[in-house]
Amino acid sequence: MNAGQYFDEEPETASKPHPVEVSLPDVALTLTADRGVFSADHLDAGTKLLLLETPPLTATDQRILDVGCGWGPIACVAALRAPNAHIWAVDTNQRARALTRANAESIGAADRITVAAPDEVDPDVRFDRILSNPPIRIGKTALHDLLVFWLDRLTPTGRAHLVVQKHLGSDSLAAWLDRQHYPVERLTSRAGFRILELGARP
Repeated sequence: MNAGQYFDEEPETASKPHPVEVSLPDVALTLTADRGVFSADHLDAGTKLLLLETPPLTATDQRILDVGCGWGPIACVAALRAPNAHIWAVDTNQRARALTRANAESIGAADRITVAAPDEVDPDVRFDRILSNPPIRIGKTALHDLLVFWLDRLTPTGRAHLVVQKHLGSDSLAAWLDRQHYPVERLTSRAGFRILELGARP
């Protein structure tokens, strides 16, 4: 990995925590972000689109996974939108995980958000919903491996929603996922991003 990337396990950038607003029609939060994590200064436009346009969480979404959680906006919003669900927030970045734990506590959801490194998640857990702004910049091979690892842990009726920038290869990624036999649908295309919906492969 290149030094200084948000997907490094231990960021080299000096820590400087600061508040970030998450403002959505149904949720308004002030969370804490920090340097050395993804979208350290604001709620990323792709993440916001995912939170705005993804089909609503339902009572069947009892186990939700946020892959590449960063400082936790997806996990925290999911916890508020689905108060009876349990959320797993996964990231390789230690600082990101610490921020997500603190943010989960700040919204009173620490008991329902499990923050973990990828290899700390119980391999027997299956997910009803996966929500992710995946780390495209880790490289194509690493990204493909990451997505297959988690998508194969969807329940038979589970769904995954990914947001990907068009100029970073959303269409080629969708085509690749289709070739891997995941049912893929392009739900939304706006502001340079696409939201992809995927089901479990047969």
